[in-house]
Order: sequence, then C-alpha cells, then structure tokens
Amino acid sequence: MKILFKLSLMVFLLGFLASCGPKGEKAGAGEAGEVAEETGKEYAVNAANSKIMWEGSKVTGSHNGTVEISDGSIAMEDGTLTGGSFTIDMSTIEDEDLDGDMKANLENHLKGTVEGKETDFFNVPKYPTAKFEITKATKLMNNDDANYIVYGNLTLKDVTKEISFRANVNEVNGQIKVNTPQFTIDRTEWGIKYGSAKFFDGLKDKAIAEEIGLKVDLTAG
Repeated sequence: MKILFKLSLMVFLLGFLASCGPKGEKAGAGEAGEVAEETGKEYAVNAANSKIMWEGSKVTGSHNGTVEISDGSIAMEDGTLTGGSFTIDMSTIEDEDLDGDMKANLENHLKGTVEGKETDFFNVPKYPTAKFEITKATKLMNNDDANYIVYGNLTLKDVTKEISFRANVNEVNGQIKVNTPQFTIDRTEWGIKYGSAKFFDGLKDKAIAEEIGLKVDLTAG
C-alpha cells in the first residue's frame, strides 16, 4: 500500500507540475529538417517592429517578457509563404512583470551573466543568438486562429530541432505580417534542464516548468 501511495503521489505531483506550465499547443521537437528554398519575393524583416513574447512558469508563479528579432527575411510567391528565417538577439531578453533588482536579477540569470550560473538557462555570452529557419509551410483552410502551419528548425545553444506551430501570415500595405497564437516548446529538448523536475529530485515548490510559451509578432517589407 505504501508503494502504491508513493506512486500515486508521484503521478499527482508530476501532473500538477505539468498543469502549471504556460498554455498553448506544443510545438514538438524532432530532428532538424531541410531548410526551404526562399522562392518568389523576399521581404526583409523590420527589426524595430518584430519581437517574440515569452512566458515561463514555476509552481509558485510565472514570468513573462520579450526578446527581440534582429534580422531575417520572409519569402512569398503568388501570395503563398515559401520560406524564411530570422535571428533572435538573446541579449535582449527582458522581463515585463518585475521591477528594479528583481527584474535585473531574473534577466541576468536567464542570460547567464551571473557568475556560477552561466549554464542554467541561455548562456548568452557563449550563445548570443538563436535562429529559426522555415522548412515547410502548409496552408490551413477555415481556421479562425491561423492560415498556416509553419515548420522550421529552431537553434538554441547550438542545438537544432524542428518544431511546428500555427501562424497568421498576411500581406498588409506591401508588408508581410506574421503573428502566432501562443505555442510551447520543451526547453529541455535544447539542453536547458535547470529546475526541471524531470531531471532533478526534491525540487518541490522550486520546480520550473519545462515548457516555455512563445508568441511571434513579425513584420517584413
């Protein structure tokens, strides 16, 4: 009975921790695919009007913020998305729900600029950028939230995995607008295991969800 109780408790705790993660469809993480050829017209990413919103959570709460897209391009041919890529400037990770020292401490921890904690999360001094490259784009019909499923290689900390997510891609006044509903990735797939209950025992309320919520808001043209 004690063994059954312990097993039941473990299942409950794992389920509870999973429920604390950010909401959104899971983007998955498979082997890297072949990058799509950018046919048609290429539109340069407007960095000033492009960013990624992120959300991370733990048992006791959550944090959210942004990270900037520094450059890239989107290719369209006859009104159809054919390819594209963009670079993420990891040094611009910003938290939006804290102030003062707490905000700075979290940002520095995420960036890996705290001595002894460089490898906990993104280790920006060693890996200053991340990248996303489209491998395939499939049109969706009669979908209120998106008109494409976008597949692409996401490179974080020199690890590349193919993910997929829904996106709205539209031409507006000669510019390409790309935005997505929130989706999630499992950070441990890219070797970011800090605070994960899947890899460390006894974390209790210090456990951090493996899932990171992401929303892309990009303008090109």
